[in-house]
Amino acid sequence: MLRGHNIMILKSLTKRYSLIFLVFLSSCGISKSLKDRPDLSKYKNEIPERIKISDSSYVVGNNFLNKNEHGLWEMYVEGDPLERGLTIGSLTRELLQRQEAVFLSKVNDLVPSKTKQALLRSFLKYYNRKMYKHVTEEYKTEIYGVSRYSSEAFNEIAPPYLRALYLHSAHDIGHALQDLALVGCSSFAVWDDKTEDGELLVGRNFDFYAGDEFAKEKIIAFISPSEGHKYMSVTWGGMIGVVSGMNDQGLTITINAGKSKIPLTAKTPISLLTREILQYASTISEAIAIAKKREVFVSEAIFISSAKDRKAALIEVSPHKLGVYEVPNSDELICSNHFQSAIFSEDKRNLKQIAESHSQYRYERMEELIKEEDKLNPTEAVAILRNKEGLNDAAIGFGNEKALNQLLAHHGIVFKPEELKVWISTNPYQLGEFVAYDLNEVFNDRFGNPSKVTLANEELTIAEDPFARSEAFQKYEKYRILERIVEAAIDDETVLKPSELIELQQLNPDYWKSHYLAGRYYYEQKDFSEARKAFEKANSKEITTVPDKENVVKYLKKSKRKAQQ
Repeated sequence: MLRGHNIMILKSLTKRYSLIFLVFLSSCGISKSLKDRPDLSKYKNEIPERIKISDSSYVVGNNFLNKNEHGLWEMYVEGDPLERGLTIGSLTRELLQRQEAVFLSKVNDLVPSKTKQALLRSFLKYYNRKMYKHVTEEYKTEIYGVSRYSSEAFNEIAPPYLRALYLHSAHDIGHALQDLALVGCSSFAVWDDKTEDGELLVGRNFDFYAGDEFAKEKIIAFISPSEGHKYMSVTWGGMIGVVSGMNDQGLTITINAGKSKIPLTAKTPISLLTREILQYASTISEAIAIAKKREVFVSEAIFISSAKDRKAALIEVSPHKLGVYEVPNSDELICSNHFQSAIFSEDKRNLKQIAESHSQYRYERMEELIKEEDKLNPTEAVAILRNKEGLNDAAIGFGNEKALNQLLAHHGIVFKPEELKVWISTNPYQLGEFVAYDLNEVFNDRFGNPSKVTLANEELTIAEDPFARSEAFQKYEKYRILERIVEAAIDDETVLKPSELIELQQLNPDYWKSHYLAGRYYYEQKDFSEARKAFEKANSKEITTVPDKENVVKYLKKSKRKAQQ
């Protein structure tokens, strides 16, 4: 969901909330939130000893962290909230500190001014002043345990515990910003006549992008809590929330961002609500009951499938409403980034999302691809997640957000809830092998064979996409690098070689943005004739959103007019 927009997010936050900073910095509510800590009196607050087996293998008591040959970290953790937090922190300390640095080291680049850094810190304190009231003691305790292993390098931003708490709302804050195209997740479920064995089959792409470095170290966490259900989730260092996961009852959960206004205060982070559902629900109705108890601060579609119910449903939540969308007379459920339940049918932001974004386009593309297959199996579900074309197989350029595979996903994932099996993508994006896990095998024999180097069921691995080895993919990777260079040149008003602009368009010729960026560069350099040609090419391609289309047309008209002067 973040396509390299970390800097833009912080700039937008700073701009939009400057007045709030000045008015509310002395709020007494801030003081209470800064002092709040979980009650640890009933737990043993002992830092567990970590035994290092190798640079990619660690053990803490009955818990462990190993990196498999596919590049995925596999983690097993059990115990009460504090035990889990301390163990996760101990096992993943290098990964935790690395991920934190990826997020927070950008602050100095973005805001070199010490005065503005102080303003940003004040904003964080104010904005998150009520979050502690909306996070359960269990999860605050677990986050506290993890935070004991946070880096000291960012203590100026906030102390480790508060920093760890705040980072659990990064997803929510990111997609709430109205002026950034941050969302693009696609999910579907099929069952009965639409699958080979009649069982539930769920696929989803998690298109959260916070830079290439962020996506490198994925953790597949298998958690056995002292209370609630055992579960697995795809996560990263420092994150105890859930964005994609399945529990031992065959309930799966994923999230798709909806259109939100920028909220005035943080409440329950979506990833902690979905974690609670995964840990404590076994049916759709139980999931709905938990969702109704919590106040969220952004709009999100929570995609639930249940082995017990043998179907899937959407719980659509916003700061003021909750809707449930089911398909009683169908054997498929599709979700992109707009709401479908009756309660949101007249919602202005949702209607605008459908009309102007790429959400409806991806929805229709999923419909199209599902109809092409008589009955789906996991391999075919993966093929849908990897699809790079537009409607009717149109070539729309690599990286286009109208594609299901936008070539930026943190991960793709496929579930078979009734068999407790899950397939998880490996790098790059969702093009690498999809590695399979059987939760029955993992939790019933968590230590496994000492000679076994992975918890995965290797026999069920789905092969990598041949595209990952293709010349076209290599060109796309070169394009991504050059795209950033051109964007920086436009912003900084630096001069590029003419060959770089030509190469930009040739590396990704079907993508509207490659031509648009060339046009913008020529326009800023006052070469309006070349700008017009580039904008005409951009306008002939499949442009991602209505605002993007309007922007291209605006620059095309301006270039034509200036070229004639």
